Amino acid sequence: MAALDHLIIGTGINALVAAAMLSRKGDKVLMIEREDRVGGCMYTSDEVTLPGYHHDVMAATFVLFLTSPAYGVLGDDLAEHGCEFCHSPHPTAVLRPDGSSLVLRMDRAANVAAFNKCSAGDGDQHEIDVGGIEADADFLFALLGQPLWSGQTVILIAKRAWKTGIGTLKTWFGEALEPARGWLETRYQSRDVQALWAPWVLHVGLTPEASYGGQMARVIAFALEAAGAPIVKGGAGNAAAAFRSLIEANGGEIRTGIEATKIIIESGKAVGVEAAGGEAILARNVIASTAPGQLYEVLLEDERRPKTVKKYRHGRGNFQLHYALDGPIEWAAEGLENVALIHLCDGIDSVSKSSNEAERGMLPAVPTICVGQPHRLDPTRCPDGKAILWLQIPDAPSVVKGDAKGEILTVPYWAEDMREAYADRIEGILKTHIKNWDKIKLKRRAYSPHDLAQMNVNLVGGDPYGGACTLDQFFVWRPHAAQNNNGTPVKNLHHIGASTHPGPGLGGGSGFNIAKRLGA
Repeated sequence: MAALDHLIIGTGINALVAAAMLSRKGDKVLMIEREDRVGGCMYTSDEVTLPGYHHDVMAATFVLFLTSPAYGVLGDDLAEHGCEFCHSPHPTAVLRPDGSSLVLRMDRAANVAAFNKCSAGDGDQHEIDVGGIEADADFLFALLGQPLWSGQTVILIAKRAWKTGIGTLKTWFGEALEPARGWLETRYQSRDVQALWAPWVLHVGLTPEASYGGQMARVIAFALEAAGAPIVKGGAGNAAAAFRSLIEANGGEIRTGIEATKIIIESGKAVGVEAAGGEAILARNVIASTAPGQLYEVLLEDERRPKTVKKYRHGRGNFQLHYALDGPIEWAAEGLENVALIHLCDGIDSVSKSSNEAERGMLPAVPTICVGQPHRLDPTRCPDGKAILWLQIPDAPSVVKGDAKGEILTVPYWAEDMREAYADRIEGILKTHIKNWDKIKLKRRAYSPHDLAQMNVNLVGGDPYGGACTLDQFFVWRPHAAQNNNGTPVKNLHHIGASTHPGPGLGGGSGFNIAKRLGA
């Protein structure tokens, strides 16, 4: 008999949530991690730019976690183990090339007034949109979070149909499939309001033209207004450390530097993992927090591989820039000093253009830039009087085929000189929006999609979303049509992570679902 109840491959957010819930239940849990650190994309380093500057190298914002059922279960325990969140009353804003800007506040009435000031009726529409998400929260978040291929979901939809009528339910699902472009262009007149929300679809792996982008943007609008854009005090790595402390306090174990090489199968059941060096680790259940290719092409034998897996597509890559600054930032527009996340973009068309260029292998001529100011929420991130910037460019090509602007000499892979040339382009846009840039810039560090993929095996091609989030690879079809509720073709082998329902982000949804399924 296996000594372990659960062996978990990987230590990303979903794996940590599952381990925390299962160990809390009293089950014997072991996590193995190929890297020398815990946390997956939750990684903080003080070696990125200069001493004293602590950078979140990948993930930074925890709004999806604070609004998740996992946080509802584990939040108090994590706080006891040192996880503290920092907030700003101004979660996001947009700054356009002409200098116009719009700030979202954690205040519904203030947002309604501000949007109406942009264009009469836009604030009223905001009330309708976020109010609608709020009113539908129980139904909507159940669909987005719980196992979809289940009697539970059938009952949920049946109750909704009984309550509202089949016609109303049909209309609801139809509107939920609307692209973000359709939603924004038909509901809002102000280009500033449109520009505020258009970039957010990129953060769920979509584009303005993708199906259900409008619904996801409304969900994000509701979440940002309700929970803000929180970061972890001291860095995202401290969240991973708190999870580790909690799991170990409950009797769980985490081993780093252990790479799984093969799922051990006996009589059609997963019974453990073979690690590099030949060590066999046995368990009653194996939970793999991996990309589909890693699970089905590396860890499992060919005959166990579903035919549909080879069709799985990964999406755009991610480009990161980090800056150490010598003093406070003087933004070209007023009111941005304390905003957590600022998008630099011109609106729907600019977001659409940059994401489409990236999807076609081109370096975008004008990329959509997300600028984080973590030091404004958490002063411990840098020395007193200094500043730090976290930049995410969510529309970078994984394989480079050319430069949309025709200025950068490209090769198919992310060569260092190409990476720095692209970073120069991004910085050139950034400095047009910061009046004292040349006075305060100290040092930068760029990470290409290739760099990020080298740091985390699950970021295939630098895709931070675990695979393209198009409709055919989402909901009950994620990662493939034959997989249901984190199951696999092998009994007692479970698949979680961004590549599985409910998809990417720091919500921990698939880890929560598998833990509940296993009795937590």
